[in-house]
Amino acid sequence: MTQELRRSLGVFDAVVIGLGSMVGAGVFVALAPAAAAAGSGRLLLLGLGLAAVVAYGNAMASARLAARYPASGGTYVYGRERLGPFWGYLAGWAFVVGKTASCAAMALTVGAYVWPEQAHAVAVAAVVALTAVNYGGVQKSAWLTRAIVAVVLAVLTAVVVSSLTSASADLGRLGSDGSGGGAGGVLQAAGLLFFAFAGYARIATLGEEVRDPARTIPRAIPMALGITLVVYVCVALAVLSLLGVAELGRATAPLADAARAAGAEWLVPVVRVGAAVAALGSLLALILGVSRTTLAMARDGHLPRTLAAVHPRFQVPHHAELAVGLVVAVVAATVDVRGAIGFSSFGVLVYYAIANASAWTLSSRWRAPAACGLAGCLVLAFALPLSSVLAGAAVLAVGAAAYAVRAGLRERGGRQGHD
Repeated sequence: MTQELRRSLGVFDAVVIGLGSMVGAGVFVALAPAAAAAGSGRLLLLGLGLAAVVAYGNAMASARLAARYPASGGTYVYGRERLGPFWGYLAGWAFVVGKTASCAAMALTVGAYVWPEQAHAVAVAAVVALTAVNYGGVQKSAWLTRAIVAVVLAVLTAVVVSSLTSASADLGRLGSDGSGGGAGGVLQAAGLLFFAFAGYARIATLGEEVRDPARTIPRAIPMALGITLVVYVCVALAVLSLLGVAELGRATAPLADAARAAGAEWLVPVVRVGAAVAALGSLLALILGVSRTTLAMARDGHLPRTLAAVHPRFQVPHHAELAVGLVVAVVAATVDVRGAIGFSSFGVLVYYAIANASAWTLSSRWRAPAACGLAGCLVLAFALPLSSVLAGAAVLAVGAAAYAVRAGLRERGGRQGHD
């Protein structure tokens, strides 16, 4: 008999887990490459707004589906139930590979801020440590994420206040001073920034561990998304007012550079610590979400059945968590941070395209917003840098081919069984 996970998370904890995923990823990682793509502060903010609109549509689709299907796995479960086994599998595959890249990016961000010369080694150590935390139970993870979010928001508040009150701040720097721009730049910036908003998926993938999911999930997702958008807008305005879009696009540590430009040298080491803590928060919640989707796929036989095991004491999918931690540690030892962002965004946008297609089947009144969400996901996915699109499409094709091979073997085995 399949073991179920313990329902221990309320609205507040679910919102905090979503914030832990989104705040660190967006502010400290995706803002710089998005600025380089936009080429103008105003276009960067427009891209941020567009990413938020697409994310909100996806959030509503996810909330409706999660309330209907409150089980671990997120869109893997929704696609399977609403569209058929292949689409559920493809969503799960896109999520696992895309979010594995996200985990690696977050781990490397920790390394870059804590010990730049040994970034890969620190990244692997962070993955091992947080896998151990998740192994101890989701409630422990929620408490640690709560502390991380509090620290990060305090650091970001200090950056925003010191930047906007600095004599060097000039909102006139929102104008064009970069090399990108235009509609293509806005779409590419939005696609990269969507990486930052994808944390609300953690709430949906924890559907089996949330109390009263039909009420909790639809409330927690838009709350987490709204808070994150306000934070992003404030930070983007503060950093742009000091650095301008061209310097922001080149920066490897934009918030630290903004603090320095504001004359707040005391804040620079604080920002470094805050960035590392934020990335740890994202990594913690990301590993949590990937392991739950892995659990759901293993239950259905798309991954080894042993990954569906639930620990009898901690009530967590411990085999899945150990496997995910191992894979992320290997990837974090070998990849580049910025390259991982585009690849992750492509996979996650495909994942949400399937979520919107699933929501379209619920009832006629959901079809218009679901169609808009589906179109938005596909447009942003294919507006990403060409290398990200090609790599993402190739990995999805490999997953689809593996599914076809397994399906063929099952069908052949079924025919032989009847002979």
